Amino acid sequence: MVRLRRLLLLAVLAVPLHGCAGAPAVPLFGAYFPLWLLSALVGIAGALVAWRIFVTTGWAETVRWQLLVNTAIGLMIAEIIWLIGTGHFP
Repeated sequence: MVRLRRLLLLAVLAVPLHGCAGAPAVPLFGAYFPLWLLSALVGIAGALVAWRIFVTTGWAETVRWQLLVNTAIGLMIAEIIWLIGTGHFP
């Protein structure tokens, strides 16, 4: 009975993993990187560039909640890269 219950639990936990099989991948430097990882890295780089622009231009003193603003900018950049990579962005 315990073995059957454990097998059933394993099957229930393994079913959602089927959705991970078709994740888009991008060939980069001879290896396939998942698109979500590439877009996350580009989004982080975009947030860092936005932060440097804010500091250089002096907007860092006038714009409140810098962490929230730069995170939102990075998230928007990552989402645009994801949409371009999956073909949903014109």
